[in-house]
Amino acid sequence: MAKEAEPKTLEPLVGEVLLEGAIPNSDKGVGAIVELTKRSLMPSIIGVDVPDLGPGLPNRIPAMLDARTGTISPAQSLIEAFRTKPRTKNGTARALTLKAFIDLTNRHKTEHSAVFADTDWKKPSFQAVIDYHENASAGPADNLKHRISYAFPASEEWKAWVEQNGEPMEQGKFAAFLEDRIADLSAPTDAERIWLELDFGTTVATPAQLIQLSRGLQVNVDSVVKNVVNLATGEAQVAFEETHTDGDGKPLKVPGIFMLAIAPFFMGEKVSLPVRLRYRKAGQKIAWFYQMYRPDQFVTERVRDDLITVAARTELPTFEGSPEAA
Repeated sequence: MAKEAEPKTLEPLVGEVLLEGAIPNSDKGVGAIVELTKRSLMPSIIGVDVPDLGPGLPNRIPAMLDARTGTISPAQSLIEAFRTKPRTKNGTARALTLKAFIDLTNRHKTEHSAVFADTDWKKPSFQAVIDYHENASAGPADNLKHRISYAFPASEEWKAWVEQNGEPMEQGKFAAFLEDRIADLSAPTDAERIWLELDFGTTVATPAQLIQLSRGLQVNVDSVVKNVVNLATGEAQVAFEETHTDGDGKPLKVPGIFMLAIAPFFMGEKVSLPVRLRYRKAGQKIAWFYQMYRPDQFVTERVRDDLITVAARTELPTFEGSPEAA
C-alpha cells in the first residue's frame, strides 16, 4: 500500500512565509499574521505627486503615512535630522584684504554671482553675493545666503593721521609727530606742485624740508615766538626770541602744504593726499596743526579704483549699493 504524502510545510522564518504568500494553520501562521499586522501599522514614507506650483518647488514630495491614524504629514523634519552636510551653502566669509576678497569670490562664484559696493568713504565695504538671483528676466530667485564681505580695515598709518587731523599740538609734540611719521611723506609730482601752488597760493614742501622744519621746531621747543611773518610765497617765517635759527642762522620757513603717500586700508594701494600745515599764535607760543585736504574725495576714488579691479579679476557685475536682505 502506498505511503501517504506528508503535508507540505513552510520554512520557519516569517520572512519566507510572507514571500511564499501562504499562511499555514499552525503557530507559524499566527506569527506571520502578527508580523503582517505590525508591518501594516508601521509608519512609512511615501511619495506624493503635486501639481506644478512654480519655481523652487518639486513635483513630488516625501510624506509620512501613519496607518494607525490614517494621517499624512511632511517627512522633511525626520529626514533632515539625519543630514550630514548642509543642503545649500550659506554664511558670510570676511576677507581682511582686497586680494583675499577677490580670491574667495573666484573660488565660490557662479554665473549669477554679483558684487555690491558701499562707497561711503568713512565705512566703505564690498560684498559678493554668491547665490544671487539669476540675471534673466524670467529667471528664478536664489537664496542670497552665501556671501563674502570686505570691510576695508583702516591701516595704522591712516588711523594715526586721521586721529590728529585738525587737533592743535604744542610745538614739541608736533615736532615729534612729524619725525615719527616721516616715512608717510612724499614729494609732489610736477603736476601736483603746479595744481596746489596755483589753487592755494602757497609752497609745497618736500619730505626733506619737513624734516628740517621738525628739527628746527625741536631746537626751539622752549623758546618764545618773537615774530611771525607771512611771505609773498605763501610760506610763514617764524622767528624765536632765544634760539631762533634753523642751523643756518635764519628764521624757520614754514610751508603751507605737504604731501602724504599712505594706504588708507590695510595692505591696500597708496593714495597721494595733500595736507595743509597750519599754526595758531597764542601769546608767546604757537600751536601747530594740520588739515588733510578732502580725504573723502581721495578715499572714494581709491575705493572705486578697487571696485574696477574686482570687476576685472572676478569677471562679475558690480554695483554701488547694497543687496537685498537674505
